[in-house]
Amino acid sequence: MSVAALIVAAGRGSRAGEGAPKQYRELGGMQVLARTLSAFLEYPEIGHTVVVIHPDDLALYEEAVAVLPTPSATLLPCVHGGATRQDSVKNGLEALSGLDPELILVHDAARPFAGSDLIERAIEAARRWGAAVPGTPVTDTIKVIGEQSEVLSTPDRSTLRAVQTPQAFRFPLLLDAHRRAAAAGLHAFTDDGALAEWAGLPVHVFEGDGGNIKLTHPADFQEAERRLKGNTMAYVTRLGTGFDVHAFGDGDHIWLGGIRVPHDRGVLAHSDGDVILHALTDAILGALADGDIGTHFPPSDPQWRGASSDRFLAHAVGLVAERGGLLDHLDATLLCEKPRLGPHREAMRQRIAGIAGLRLDQVSLKATTTEKLGFTGRAEGIAAQAAATIRLPEVSA
Repeated sequence: MSVAALIVAAGRGSRAGEGAPKQYRELGGMQVLARTLSAFLEYPEIGHTVVVIHPDDLALYEEAVAVLPTPSATLLPCVHGGATRQDSVKNGLEALSGLDPELILVHDAARPFAGSDLIERAIEAARRWGAAVPGTPVTDTIKVIGEQSEVLSTPDRSTLRAVQTPQAFRFPLLLDAHRRAAAAGLHAFTDDGALAEWAGLPVHVFEGDGGNIKLTHPADFQEAERRLKGNTMAYVTRLGTGFDVHAFGDGDHIWLGGIRVPHDRGVLAHSDGDVILHALTDAILGALADGDIGTHFPPSDPQWRGASSDRFLAHAVGLVAERGGLLDHLDATLLCEKPRLGPHREAMRQRIAGIAGLRLDQVSLKATTTEKLGFTGRAEGIAAQAAATIRLPEVSA
């Protein structure tokens, strides 16, 4: 059966931090997209490969393909993507439709470690089932939660799989599914397997590859660089703690975890007074043994008056990267009688994860009262304590 590959490279990759879109950043001296493309262009059964790019990225794309060791005649002209990933995939499928391949592999450009064994399994799965996705076992316990973060159920993780790409289909089936979804006004499918399910196709899961990681956050790039270099450097784990407190004052809101929370009081502070972000910043600085938040951002300096505390946390995270380290986990506990954390917890976790370049499961956020005791119990102020776990290269004495 004739096989084609479609590489999706039209995203912006905002969670990877500042800089070029992640698929065009260098990884081991070579752009991510070039690494991804090489695996598919070198696979002998793949007869055609098309890359879907953002219209603004043509120069970056040409730079990426120019460094490929042996430009392949199987690489077709690039195609412009659409407003969503689904639209981009459809554009790529339409571009391939004139060639009428029998099988199609759809792969994310930000997964540069797809090996030949995985590609072979994908092709075989498409031949066998017509619609298949690679998956790896889920090792963490998964909770389904409600609007107030209450646990609704705990799925049996033995039945769960974390889905990757390349996803593999009989070409006419996937093209038809995309056309039907577009005609129905549906454009939000972020996964071709889910779109195929919507279209009524039975989708099977074949064995994925734990090394087939997706580059999403800054830490992913650091790990990928170490992997390419075969870095066997030893790392030492460090734990830092932080604490912050602010008195209540006049106002109608407070900042907590990077989120504006309505409240009947404000806080007295030189910056925005976000006790959660301040405590997390101090925890990271403590793990680095690099002073505290006052050392790096003195209250006597007028430039920090009213400053947004996300700048402080981002600075501390950047110091970890400068030392060649990795930020593994952040944990914070809010101490107050009110406001309640529950309604805002997930928004705060997402905001903290975004600032720190972490996955959501690397950010923990809790709250407790002090049983009406002390200044927090008397509602005179608010406090937070935090812990940060980092890894730093081990330095010989």
